[in-house]
Amino acid sequence: MLEPYVLDLREVDGTRAALVGGKGANLGALVGIDEIRVPGGFCVTTDAFRRVMAEAPLIDDQLDQLSRVDPDDREAIRTLSERIRRTVEAVAVPDELVVEITRALARLGEEAAYAVRSSATAEDLPTASFAGQQDTYLNVVGAAAVLRHVSRCWASLFTERAVIYRRRNGIDHRTVHMAVVVQRMVLPRASGVLFTADPVTGDRKVATVDAGFGLGEALVSGLVNPDVFKVRDGEAVVEVVSRRQERPALTDAQVLRLVELGRRIEARFGRPQDIEWCLADDGFQIVQSRPITTLFPVPEAGDQENHVYVSVGHGQMMTDPMKPLGLSMWQLTAMVPMHEAGGRLFVDVTRRLASPASRAALLDAMGKGDPLIRDALETVLDRDGFVPSLPDAGPGGPPAGGASAPAEPDPAIVTELIGRSRASVAALDRDIRTKTGPALFDFLLEAFQEHKRVLGDPLSHQAIMAGMEATWWLNDKLREWLGEKNAADTLTLSASGNVTSEMGLALSDVADVIRPHPEVVAFLRGVEHAEDEAFLGGLAELAGGTEARDAIEAYLDRYGMRCVGEIDITRPRWRERPGTLVPVILDNVRNFRPGAAGRRFEQGRGKAREKELDVLSRLRALPDGDRRADETKRMIDRVRSFAGYREYPKYDIVSRYFVYKRALLAEAGRLVRAGVLPEEEDIFYLTFQELHEVARSHQVDDGLVRRRKDAFRSYHALIPPRVLTSDGEAVTGAYRRDDVPAGALAGLPVSAGTVEGRARVVLDMAEADLEAGDILVTAFTDPSWSPLFVGIAGLVTEVGGLMTHGAVIAREYGLPAVVGVERATRLIRDGQRIRVHGTDGHVEILP
Repeated sequence: MLEPYVLDLREVDGTRAALVGGKGANLGALVGIDEIRVPGGFCVTTDAFRRVMAEAPLIDDQLDQLSRVDPDDREAIRTLSERIRRTVEAVAVPDELVVEITRALARLGEEAAYAVRSSATAEDLPTASFAGQQDTYLNVVGAAAVLRHVSRCWASLFTERAVIYRRRNGIDHRTVHMAVVVQRMVLPRASGVLFTADPVTGDRKVATVDAGFGLGEALVSGLVNPDVFKVRDGEAVVEVVSRRQERPALTDAQVLRLVELGRRIEARFGRPQDIEWCLADDGFQIVQSRPITTLFPVPEAGDQENHVYVSVGHGQMMTDPMKPLGLSMWQLTAMVPMHEAGGRLFVDVTRRLASPASRAALLDAMGKGDPLIRDALETVLDRDGFVPSLPDAGPGGPPAGGASAPAEPDPAIVTELIGRSRASVAALDRDIRTKTGPALFDFLLEAFQEHKRVLGDPLSHQAIMAGMEATWWLNDKLREWLGEKNAADTLTLSASGNVTSEMGLALSDVADVIRPHPEVVAFLRGVEHAEDEAFLGGLAELAGGTEARDAIEAYLDRYGMRCVGEIDITRPRWRERPGTLVPVILDNVRNFRPGAAGRRFEQGRGKAREKELDVLSRLRALPDGDRRADETKRMIDRVRSFAGYREYPKYDIVSRYFVYKRALLAEAGRLVRAGVLPEEEDIFYLTFQELHEVARSHQVDDGLVRRRKDAFRSYHALIPPRVLTSDGEAVTGAYRRDDVPAGALAGLPVSAGTVEGRARVVLDMAEADLEAGDILVTAFTDPSWSPLFVGIAGLVTEVGGLMTHGAVIAREYGLPAVVGVERATRLIRDGQRIRVHGTDGHVEILP
């Protein structure tokens, strides 16, 4: 027997989304919840839509064209979408469907007014709501009108906004089908929207109600201002913003009752909901419920206690989501426990905040790294009772920039540490080559312990702190004694031994090898976006090509384990995709003369030397000047000896990661050949522990991999907070400064100087097109961005702190830089002229 084309809402539940779409499935689920009333109605199933599409002439050709069109070509998308809608609407509604819809309307009341709503199979999903992408029609009366509007809903699957939304979310047009929900209209006294979590802050304990008199469509569409009510923990209305002088649309008792119903719905679906409701004479009716997809997920704590989490990505200068293998590998090799949420990692700092001594040390460290994180933590601490009070967990550590200089370390430890690291990585690379199957994973678990031993070496920590403490001491003392702001920024120019700044200069040397050979330059322009190593082989056929290839290969031998987002082991390394470097090489070829790297380094060293002589001379003219100058000289020597080592532990980490990755991909190849996995890169969507089990059992859950891929795509739309609470609140910090000119963008000064130039807003390093004198504006810069720093005049980032990689390299290169500028890539337009105040910490957008 054929399935009917029409199902009553009482026949539908959440398991039938493929047949009735997301909206229909959710409404059917609502019908089964105690005390939840849903207006009567029915669903026209996706089977009916598929039949209509099968009868639509030329629809396959039109969908093919739509899939091939450039996603940025809005005009082409608009034209094709309109053509497809006309095609769909022109198909006659099948006779059997006419009969079923007419019969359903007769049961509900044929003369009543109805709402006819689109319900796509990719709609109201946990990871993508598609809210407002397809059409809804209200006050539709009569069978003929309902049938006509059902056809319009089918066609609305191809509105311009729906097509673009699917393209951005990686959803194939052919995989999405349209059902239609038909419900009796409610003529309410009031209506609106209930969010069971605060949609702005993410706080899961705060429900927000938007309410207005009459039908809610104008309110949902933003045509009228609502009354806004906020309820915490279901206890009381804690805030009311009324737009009317006379009376609000709901009483307090009604608001609390509505939130109570909302919590029932939330419990049924297992996540916060965006609920459309109506208040008629006999109570509330629910006309729609969908997940709130914009909320950042909360790490699983396994208890009911309050927790405060700090973002790892903001400290590592990589706030993009990570794939499951990348997350689990970082967790297994990190020095502290980390919790996953939304494809990002967080550290639980609750206990450290609870003890006064450890709290002071944590806030001091956070303030030096990212003042916005410190301010957000202080905001949480100001809330009575959220963070428990515990006895002191231990000493908080010495305050930075104390009265006297830190104890003198031996500069020779840097050479010793680097030698140890290289030997350890070489042993890892040698020993891992013979390991396969479960034995590989057992070996890696032991390797992770060596990884953490090297990372946690007290001598390494001493070397890092020697450079950092000397920097803080110089800035504090020279400001106190001479009125110099951020003096260490100049004193550390071109310090030796910084593997990250050397990496940028070394690519400029590669450009020097390539520049004299026009055929090579032309060839590289033709493969500017090559994704593999194949183009390197083609160089040998050209005049000068062998030298060019050897220069690139030598660079990759030293730095090929690096890439953008390198803390995620699943990201393609430069050795795997050397074409990523070609645009940067060509920028260097075009913008600079031979020897630019050497000149840049020597100029920086000369400026640092001049600054040192100036500072010491001025100090000696002060009372007790000889002592102050001698102490300052020791700190300058120390910072120049140790500052470069700050970047080496990260180099060690990514060197090990590349060894791990090659071994795991080789194992993935064996699993593919054995028929266990369809593709090698499917391992990226399994945790290390899950992959270990697959290697043992030769069995994998294909559905799990598919779900992980969908989830990872959805995580790109989420903005990770610097600080997140267990209530789900994303706590935003502020600079709280009064020294920022009106209209300027506040940030953290990390490299002194002022520069004016053209802003180049770059979100993908491979897409950078920079000219000498440009100012790079981006979300974040990890070490892989340093080759771009050679050619720019200044830096602005949304994420960063005083000692993060971008700040360290900016100081090494003498680039005025301001980091931690909220929404910089959206507030600054590409091509605008801006002025970066790297000493004072703000950015001006010039007319």
